[in-house]
Amino acid sequence: MTATMSSITPSDPATKEPPTRNAKPDTRHAKSPRSARDRVILTLLSLALVMTAVVAAGSGQLGVAPAEVIGSILHGMANWAQGWLDYFGTGISIPIDWAPLPQHPRGYETLWSVRFPRVVLAMIVGAALACSGTVMQGVFGNPLAEPAVVGVSSGAAVGASTAIVTGLATHGNWIIALFAFLGGLVTTLLVYSLSRSKGRTEVVTLVLTGIAVNAFTFAMIAFYTYVADPNAREQLIFWQLGSLNGAGWISVASVLPLLVVGLLMAFAAAGKLDLLSLGERSARHLGVNVERLRMTMIVTVALLVGAGVAFTGIVSFVGLVVPHLIRIIAGPGHRLLLPASALGGALLVLLADLAARTLVTYSDLPLGMLTSLIGGPFFFWLLRRTRNEQGGWA
Repeated sequence: MTATMSSITPSDPATKEPPTRNAKPDTRHAKSPRSARDRVILTLLSLALVMTAVVAAGSGQLGVAPAEVIGSILHGMANWAQGWLDYFGTGISIPIDWAPLPQHPRGYETLWSVRFPRVVLAMIVGAALACSGTVMQGVFGNPLAEPAVVGVSSGAAVGASTAIVTGLATHGNWIIALFAFLGGLVTTLLVYSLSRSKGRTEVVTLVLTGIAVNAFTFAMIAFYTYVADPNAREQLIFWQLGSLNGAGWISVASVLPLLVVGLLMAFAAAGKLDLLSLGERSARHLGVNVERLRMTMIVTVALLVGAGVAFTGIVSFVGLVVPHLIRIIAGPGHRLLLPASALGGALLVLLADLAARTLVTYSDLPLGMLTSLIGGPFFFWLLRRTRNEQGGWA
């Protein structure tokens, strides 16, 4: 027995460890570069977003230094925490005198009542639209799928406009967000049913469906503009141009739950979207309920688009430009693509809104106009690229 055991024992001491112990470091080594790259991408996007937010909050007719913007945030958070401590009678005091405040007498008030809610809403809108574009491209399997291109954003705008014209919006701002969600949901279902043929989504059908849906929805908005009273008419014109002017904490609180739920639903389906990119048949063989996944993602897109346009109007091409740029950097995997697109979309809309407020003195340019100036040429390039890769229209 001893001889037999010694004959099968490796003579090299380096090979005496069990295979599982040898395999473990190799697995970690194989995953480490990619996970490190993912963390670097998300970290850089987060840092760029934070720095841009600080600069955007301090830019405008009333200039505020970045240090004073950060000091105002710290003061606001400290005052909020102090209020809770006093409410419970803890007797604890938070020292915050070291943080600088704006030198202008109304600087602190302007930041918290005007600038900060506008910056936060810009990030919400950008994250929602970029993430919805990523989900649509994954569900339709088409690089041209985007909320504004296929009419989903304008459908959500019709829903919100209905709430405004009928007077239902007077019952609460959340009514506008709810109707925007319902309008986006109906439009997404319509686009999904009309653009599929023989189990696949055709490029030309998707584009033509978007043209038809956009034409109908813009006609509906024009009809509402004609019959509405002067106050509602101004709001509807605002919808067609897209703007963050007038953003407030109430609007942020109304759309933030839609964004959170939509992002959670999208992130939870990231792995299944990766499998769906292999093809419907392969995804089904791997255990994915394709139709259930599509319907869930349609509701997700409606939630995200509803959050994106509820208080800003139609902001085009964010869901088209951002996912493609992020895909070039991060690759096609949705586990990284979705959060990176959300950060990239927030950054893009924040930069566009900063330009809208500062390019022309004493003027607030339409946000949707600026994003269309960026996204329109990008869409033409992508359309031509898709046609060339597929050897004609598919």
